[in-house]
Amino acid sequence: MKRALSLISAVLLLLTALAGCSQKTYDAPNAGAVKKDSVIIAMGTTSEPEAGFDPAYGWGAGEHMHEPLIQSTLTVTTQDLEIAYDLATDVSVSGDGLLWTVKIRKDVYFTDGEKLTASDVAFTYNTVKAESSVNDFTMLDKAEAVDEVTVQFHMTKPYSIWPYTMAIVGIMPEHAYGPNYGQNPIGSGRYILKQWDKGQQVILEANSDYYGDEILMKKVTIVFMDETAAFAAVKSGQVDLAYTAASYSDQVIEGYELLNFATVDNRGFNLPTIPANGEIGNDITSDIVIRKAINMGINRKQMIDNVLNGYGTPAYSVCDKMPWFNEDTVVEYDFKGSLTILEDAGWVAGEDGIRVKDGLRAEISIIYPASDSVRQALAADAANQIKALGIDVTVEGVGWDVAYSRAQSELMTWGWGAHTPMELYNIYHTMPETGLAEYSPYANRTVDAYMDEALSTSDLSASYELWQKAQWDGTTGTADDVAWVWLVNIDHLYWSNENLQVAEQKLHPHGHGWSIANNVDQWSWK
Repeated sequence: MKRALSLISAVLLLLTALAGCSQKTYDAPNAGAVKKDSVIIAMGTTSEPEAGFDPAYGWGAGEHMHEPLIQSTLTVTTQDLEIAYDLATDVSVSGDGLLWTVKIRKDVYFTDGEKLTASDVAFTYNTVKAESSVNDFTMLDKAEAVDEVTVQFHMTKPYSIWPYTMAIVGIMPEHAYGPNYGQNPIGSGRYILKQWDKGQQVILEANSDYYGDEILMKKVTIVFMDETAAFAAVKSGQVDLAYTAASYSDQVIEGYELLNFATVDNRGFNLPTIPANGEIGNDITSDIVIRKAINMGINRKQMIDNVLNGYGTPAYSVCDKMPWFNEDTVVEYDFKGSLTILEDAGWVAGEDGIRVKDGLRAEISIIYPASDSVRQALAADAANQIKALGIDVTVEGVGWDVAYSRAQSELMTWGWGAHTPMELYNIYHTMPETGLAEYSPYANRTVDAYMDEALSTSDLSASYELWQKAQWDGTTGTADDVAWVWLVNIDHLYWSNENLQVAEQKLHPHGHGWSIANNVDQWSWK
């Protein structure tokens, strides 16, 4: 009865959300080859931008990166996650890496009819630098317009991966920017924000003056709802595409198919690499043999089957499949090898099966965000596999208010994955004030040096090799230090109307949200 009431409520909520666009004629989910140029997409409630559609306050950037759609960007990422141009026509950098010069198109106009110039680009970046609490712009000193089509970025330090930052910052009009811009944005991108019913839906309509490829999907309605409501909306045929979880993947819905997209949306846990010292460090995981045994002793494919119904790929780093990923860091599952290195290092099983060395009992805890059922299941599965090695494990759900601090001494189940090498830097590079990495105690000066050099080079392509060496150079690297054990990359799953043709997707980043719509303008109907 409770489940039935929940599904009925979900459908009623959806109908309320769609009331603002009641003029649309909805096709039955299996209505055949109906020609139309609009689509309704169900996204999670956390996908709604709290601060609106303002790049200065996180739209397009932050934890869940995506293309801003309403605004244009200087660059874009390709299917292979390399750099191509959007507004930019040429990008160059000085030999010392401190000055980037970007030429832009001359034929771009904002949707209010005003021409987009280098002054708007400079204004955007200076505003984002001053206001953004979502992304780090400390590497930028200032942006200035040299002429109508040339903008220069003066950097505080060399930053070779600046083109990846340029791919997520939407350009805003200097003449029309103000406190309410996020609620009523003006851009030059593929879509115009036509309507926003907060807490319910967003309606986007095609920009008829867009300078790029023809926009095939003229109207895009995004409805925000939880997983249960989204599933009910699919079953009732009220949405064309809806995000879903692996727990629903065994269902069959007439007129819909289950799509799965590869991601770098990874899950893994940190292992403090230093002995306990006050509120940081861990006496068990500071032993590299323990860390290596856990890394080798986890059957990732089995975990994917158990927890994700098979929808995922094994993870070996925070950047699998990216241009800067080092394929030599892949670790083969070797349960017997894990037992051997533990025995050889003096970790001997006691009467209860738990290993002991020099009077120290091998026991650890894995914490996870209490609100995340997938991380809970992954933590539990990992715990069971680690226990089989003779290491006792407790699992506990915690709030984010204590998670960060507890991760300094315990294993924490995290989610990462971005279209930039800075993800690697942010996790592994040491901080000047502590000499340790930010999220878990770890330090390797050689790794730091490779990453510093990667940022300092003026050649983006050449920097990829340096990021790879930071992971493993044949002697040392993050992969060999095992400060983190990476478990899985979670496939992003969607129920899709069987007549909807979703354009080819590039590797999705962390977050099951707007990234699916990066190329919604190229979707079509059979």
